[in-house]
Amino acid sequence: MSERALVDAYRQGGAGVRFDWGPSGADALGGDDGAIVIVDTLSFTTSVSVATGRGIGIIPYPLEESGAAALAAAHGAALAVPRAELSPEHPWSLSPASLLAAPHTARLVLPSPNGSAIASARAEAGQLVLAGCLRNPSATSSWLTDHGYGTAQRPVSVIAAGERWPDGSLRPALEDYLGAGVLIGRLRDAGCVLSSEAGVAAASFDATPDLAATLRACASARELAMRGFPDEVEIAAALDADAHASVLRGAVFVRS
Repeated sequence: MSERALVDAYRQGGAGVRFDWGPSGADALGGDDGAIVIVDTLSFTTSVSVATGRGIGIIPYPLEESGAAALAAAHGAALAVPRAELSPEHPWSLSPASLLAAPHTARLVLPSPNGSAIASARAEAGQLVLAGCLRNPSATSSWLTDHGYGTAQRPVSVIAAGERWPDGSLRPALEDYLGAGVLIGRLRDAGCVLSSEAGVAAASFDATPDLAATLRACASARELAMRGFPDEVEIAAALDADAHASVLRGAVFVRS
């Protein structure tokens, strides 16, 4: 069997809503006339939703690559720092809590190793990109279906960004699976046909009895609490708190 045939098999063709993990999943499902929704629940996409709700345009950038400061200068944007480097002089970070309280800026370069890196790569490939999270599934689903996405011809590919193991490999993260699952469920309820992978993600969210408690107990939330950021989960778990979608227009995520 050819490599192309294998790639086609992985693309979940025929479904209006598809699901996969990380950069490789985004590459496999991308490259058509559809839309891609990145879900990075405890950091990047929740931060995007919070920021765009305040009128702050977010420019994604891979954390590992140099050049973020030059990109910010080119766009007249502020540059976010890692959570641990937050200070009065540098009030913007990947933390959603910091972006709720930080001074307003028109544009912000927000590097991250997972969601931001995937969004940047898919934008460079010319694909329509949205930022999905637990705070905006209803608004995101409505935006997609209102614009004709969610069909076999114009599919929605929902990508759980995941986290990283110490060796750099993908660590599937429960919070991203649930964030993807709730959005997929909203699209299912709007009449979209799901792939098998997408259907199981939606069912996993449907079967979660206490969303906030589940998130607080997951590995990523425990890591954040150990690092001194226990409040991130409550912000991320605020289901449908944001009544807008966040869409990447050119190089900038904006409220839509």
